[in-house]
Formats: sequence, C-alpha cells, structure tokens
Amino acid sequence: MDQSKENAEFPSCDAYFEAIQSKKKLPLSLQESLTAAFAQIPVSSFPEVPTGRVIEIPGDTSVIEAVRILSEHNIRAAPVLNPEPGALADWQGRYLGVIDYSAIILWVLENAELASVALSAGSATAAGVGMGAVGAVGVAALGATGPAAVAGLTAAAVGAAVAGGLTAEKGVAKDSLAAADHLGEDFYKILLEQEPFKSTTVRSIVESYRWSPFVPITLDSSMLTVLLLLSKYRLRNVPVIEPDKPVIRNFITQTGVVKGLQQCKGRDWFDYISALPLSDLGLPFMSIDEVITVKSDDLILEAFKCMKDNKIGGVPVVEGPKRKLVGSVSIRDIRFLLLRPDLFSNFRQLTVIDFMKTLGSTLPDSGNSCLVKPPPTCAPDTSLGSVIDSIASRITHRIYVVDGDLEVVGVVTLRDVISCFIHEPPGYCDIYLASANVGEAGGQRSQISGES
Repeated sequence: MDQSKENAEFPSCDAYFEAIQSKKKLPLSLQESLTAAFAQIPVSSFPEVPTGRVIEIPGDTSVIEAVRILSEHNIRAAPVLNPEPGALADWQGRYLGVIDYSAIILWVLENAELASVALSAGSATAAGVGMGAVGAVGVAALGATGPAAVAGLTAAAVGAAVAGGLTAEKGVAKDSLAAADHLGEDFYKILLEQEPFKSTTVRSIVESYRWSPFVPITLDSSMLTVLLLLSKYRLRNVPVIEPDKPVIRNFITQTGVVKGLQQCKGRDWFDYISALPLSDLGLPFMSIDEVITVKSDDLILEAFKCMKDNKIGGVPVVEGPKRKLVGSVSIRDIRFLLLRPDLFSNFRQLTVIDFMKTLGSTLPDSGNSCLVKPPPTCAPDTSLGSVIDSIASRITHRIYVVDGDLEVVGVVTLRDVISCFIHEPPGYCDIYLASANVGEAGGQRSQISGES
C-alpha cells in the first residue's frame, strides 16, 4: 500500500487565502497596521503550554502508548524524539517529527484492511502462534501454515501483499473497512494484541504517515510567521526552539492562538473585527455543496476514511435529505477505538451513531463534548466574536453553520478565524517554506495536513 513516502511540498494555498482576503470587508489601513504589529511581536512573548513543559514522545514508544499519552494530556500532537543514542545534536537529529491523530488514522485504516483480510481468511490466532515478527495477522493474510513460510517476512511485505490484490484472492469484499467493522471485537483484538500491529512504534508512523512538515521556528521569530503558518499554510501546530539549541521550548497551536485572540477583547481593532458578521469576513469559505458530511448510519471507519481522503480534521454527522445535524466526529476520536475497544465489542457493525451514543452514555466525563452534547453551531449572520467565544470555550477545531432547520450550510474552522486578522506581505514566508521542503527531520519531505 502506498504510504505517503513520496516527496511532497506545501500545496498551493493561494486560492483559499486570496478568496478570504478579497471577501473581507475591512479597511486596508487596518489590515496593514495589524500585519505590521504582528510582525513586531516576537514568538517568545506567546504564553507557554499550560503545563509549562512540551510533552515529547520517544520514537521507540508503541503507537498505543502514544495514543494514551496524547489522551491523558488532552493534546492532539507531540514532537517525537529520535531514540538513537548517536543522533546529531541539532534539532534535525534530535527530533523525527510530530505524531498526531492524522498519522494514527492513516495507520489504523491501513491495518484495518490487513486485519480484515487475516480474520476473514481463517483462524489468524491459531495460524500465527510462534510465527515470529509477522505474527498471526501476517501469517493468515499470506496463507502461510508453518514457521518456514514466514521466515524473513516483514510487516511491509504483508502490507504489499494486501495492496497487491490478496484481498480479492481470499474472497473478501474489497471494502475492507466494512469487513473490519463487520468483524467487531476480533478486529480490535488483532489490532491491539497481534503482530505486526502491537509492536509498531511511533517512529515508523512518523516516517511513513506524516501529513505535516516539521518546521520549528525560533523564539526571536515573529508572531506573523506563526499566524500565517497556522492559517494560510494549514499547519495545526508550530514547534518553537531556542536559537542555536535543539530543544523545543513551546508548541503553538491553532487553539492556543484563537484563545489568545479572545483575550484581546476591549482593544479597538479586535472589537471592530469581532463585531462583524461572518459574511463580511468571507465566511463560511465553502459553499453548502462543498461541505463534507457523513451519515449517521455510515460505518465509523468510513467516517475516519472520509477525513483521511479529504485531509480534514472532523466531519458533521447528518440525517435525512435535508442533512439535519445530529453530531460530529473528529480525528481525535480514533483514540476511543484504540484505548477502549471493549465499549464496542457487542456491535456486529459499528455505525457512526452507535459510536457516538456509546461514548455519550458510557464516557460522560471523557472531555469530548462533541459526542456528549450537540456540536457547536451558529447562524450565517453570527458575529465573528461569538464564533471565537464558542470555539475557544470547547475542545473543538470547528463550528458548523446551520439554518433554522439545523441543516449544515457551512463550516468555520480555527484556520478561518485566524485568517480574518492577517494578510501576507509578498514573499514573507518563503524562507520557511524552503526549509520545510529540504530540511525536515529525518531527511524526508512530508505532506502538509488538511483542514484545521
């Protein structure tokens, strides 16, 4: 299976940003003054992460343990440390990149295909006892029956076999997500307890499934650079390092920036912009026909695949021809499938609505309010300030724009909110884009993440 290892650069973000800028009904003098002001504010002035210490995950940590760390600290991403003792002393040698839920979803979806093949092909556990590194899933998927048959095989070889059409040869439906969901508890047991899945490390995830370039900036950089990277250039987080030192001192996120903007209430420039209705700021950016949704009776893995395919961080869940909003699912919710598979063991096929109802009734204190309560919404004529208040007060990256019948007519993301306050001087971020394409940790180029 193709694993996003090809060279990839920052995609062109000009169309989005230019559209937002052209639709904003703001005086040019105000925009230029704000941009100049943000360019003078050093990154060192931005508040540190709430704990005062950036959570880092060693590269040899298992994927499941990494998910636990992200969940326990209520964070969506963390820098990954190079576990090699002889690693270079600079940041490129110290860090492998960033692990986030986007990369984890790519890994889960690929292994969903492999696990469904193995389980549908026969008794995976019985076939794989003592079979070495490939394990039960690999043995069953390849049709092997003895130790000699799996000698020298690797997880990559198993993945290649599946990608090469082994699914069809085994008589399994090509829709592997449906097959995996249909297998219920057995699928999650395989994913968590069998090789090669349980020994997969964060390092292999970062090197194979990265969506975001690892582009640290220094403490003496300007906040304008950060705001542009988090809006126009679609990064979800920006690591901050000291000049001439490889240690990450801060980790600035889209959420942190929007909360910072919220603290600017009472300042003339903020009060003026935040009082404007969304339409005066070119929002929502997407038309009603462009809003990506999932239905409540879709399978939950299909919902995660939808996010992966469209490079977005969440989707509204709708019902009926009018697309009435009934909930939402985000990439962060994959943690529940990995950390609490017992919650879903009774479902023969796990739909989106079953997933949401189960979490809402079983984990009322999970902190994932979008699954316990209706997702945040606003009307098309809502002010930007109200949107900022709603987003900043909840653990969410987006708010859904609905009409009087709760039909989803648009989405406003953290990226959109930040874009309202800035514009980019010509060529301003060129130096950072160049370093992202040729100087990433691990020597690999990677693919930028999707919607905020």
